[in-house]
Parts: sequence; C-alpha cells; structure tokens
Amino acid sequence: MNEPAGKPPPELTLTASPGFVEWLAREDVSLAFTTYQSGKLFLIGRHEDDRLAVFERTYSRCMGMYATAQTLYVSTLYQLWRFENALAADERHDGHDRLYVPQLAWTTGDLDIHDIVVEDGGRIVFANTAFSCLATVSETHSFVPLWKPPFVSGLAGEDRCHLNGIALRDGRARYVTTVGRTDEKSGWRSHRHDGGAVIDLAGGDVVAEGMSMPHSPRWFMDRLWLHQSGTGQFGYIDFKAGRFVPVAFCPGYLRGLGFVRDFAVTGLSRPRVNKTFSALQLDAELRRRGTEAICGLHIINVRSGQIEHWVRIEGIVEELYDVAVLPGVRRPMALGFKTDEIQHVVTIGSG
Repeated sequence: MNEPAGKPPPELTLTASPGFVEWLAREDVSLAFTTYQSGKLFLIGRHEDDRLAVFERTYSRCMGMYATAQTLYVSTLYQLWRFENALAADERHDGHDRLYVPQLAWTTGDLDIHDIVVEDGGRIVFANTAFSCLATVSETHSFVPLWKPPFVSGLAGEDRCHLNGIALRDGRARYVTTVGRTDEKSGWRSHRHDGGAVIDLAGGDVVAEGMSMPHSPRWFMDRLWLHQSGTGQFGYIDFKAGRFVPVAFCPGYLRGLGFVRDFAVTGLSRPRVNKTFSALQLDAELRRRGTEAICGLHIINVRSGQIEHWVRIEGIVEELYDVAVLPGVRRPMALGFKTDEIQHVVTIGSG
C-alpha cells in the first residue's frame, strides 16, 4: 500500500539488547554493516561513557564489504570503493578513533557485486554476480574474470546461478556459494528451495548441495560457516557428508557474517514481498514459531547456538547485506559525499 501523500518516511530506530554495548567493550570491537535497498553504511561502536554509538553514511546500493586493520572495502551500485583510516593510533576526530576516507574507487559498472575478499597477496576478489564469476579489479576495464563455475558456459550479464559468496582459506579465495547450478538467464530463481551449493575452487567440485539460497561463507575455527538464507538457519558444512549442519535459527533472511572469538555476528533482513523471496521455508518456520521476520544483527555463540545479543533496526531500513567486524576499534566514522567535510580532511603520506 502506498503511503499517503505528504507523510514523512518512517523514522529509523536502532535498539540493542541489554549487555550488547558491554559485549562490544569486552571483545574490543566495533561492527559495520551495509543496507541493501536503502543504501547505507552503518558503523556501530561505543562512546567514552560506554553508551551505544551509531554512525551512518549513504552510498548508493552498498552491499559487499571487507575489513582489514586500516582499510574498508565497499561495493556500491557501479563502483568498488577502498576506504582508508586517516587517524594515527593516538589520534581522535570528534571523539572517533577511526576515520574511514573514500580514497580510491574502481568504476565497474553495475556488476551486482556481492561478497568481497582480499587475498594475502593483496589481490581483491569479488563475486561478480551479474556475470556468474569471480573477478578482480582493473585499471582499464570494468573487471577481469578469474574463475567461473564449470556449469556456466560463458560470461554474460545474466545472473545465471546467483554466485554470491566467497570464503578465504589460508589467505586465498577457496569456496563460493551459488543459489542454483544453472546456465540460463536468472535460472537460479527456479531452484531457490534446494538448488544451493558450495563449490571448492581448488578443483571445481561441489562439496555440499541441496541448500536453500546459501550466502556468506566464511572459514573460521577450521570450519566453513554460512547461512542457509531460505530457511533462516546459520550453520556449517559437514564435508564428509556433503551437507549443511544447522546451528541456530534466526527470524529473518540471513546475509552477512563475521566472527569475534566464539561469536558469530549475523545480519537479518525482512524478506522482500516478491517471487524471489516468498514461499520459502523461512516463511513457514516463522509462522510455526508465531513470530515475524526482523531486520538487524544477532550475536550467536557458535559453541552453544544461543543468540546472546541482538540489534534491531526499524524504519526505512529493511534489508542488510554484509557485516564486518572491526577489532580494536571503539568508535568508527566514515566520510561521505553529501557535505563538504570531505574537502577539508587532508592526509600526507611519507616520501
């Protein structure tokens, strides 16, 4: 239903569970996450008095994200940005101990970039979902293809299998997730319920299959963790059995995954009301539990499967895509392009 003319947009509110800020302080981390449809980057930390600190900037359709000690990579509608921290260890900017400056961008065109990783050698690898391949950036072209699934016959901007996730292992891109193993335009849409697979790049073998819309594979604690988004389950891959093992159910469409010690940080979205996201097992499970999908973050103890903390987002933000953990950061911020602030932050490199 359309909103009445002249009615203001719904207010954005962000609430956290009791103990969440203390958890940030205890683990000495901040969190970052991107929102898909509303195009925002959120940075969550804490003030000096340990109140929750929330900072947001707007970047058109920001999705994939990858964080290192001083750098943040973010994909947007037609670019991939590299943000650099402009502050030294003992510097502060308006109370912030990280100031991420959009320092470099590669103009890629609309590739529908999903996950991003940076290998130990510094190579950027991203899920080029539109062209059903893994790719890297180029100084002269939109992208350079690196690998495509054996069942994809050629490069075309047709999103044939919805290749969306990348996991590093031993510093190299090693595993990818696809929603379907199809070779026709948007063919994956007919395989949302059980066509999802994890593929090992080392040999192109399918190591697990039969999943519903898998996303966000991550190698951690000698396991490959990921989301089975179509069922609302977070879990890991049993390589011997070739199957997904659920650890926790979350009331939302899961995307985005990071880790802090024994905890997984997961992103939840309200499913879109369309054929792609409707009639999934997630819907039936929510009805069975008598609850509704939420948008926000869940902090899951990976050993017990218990949800120990949460952040809930209400208002204009209904979908998250990616999550990043920022170790050793108390209160981060980033520069955007809508104010003149970016004109006045100048850093000087060493010769």
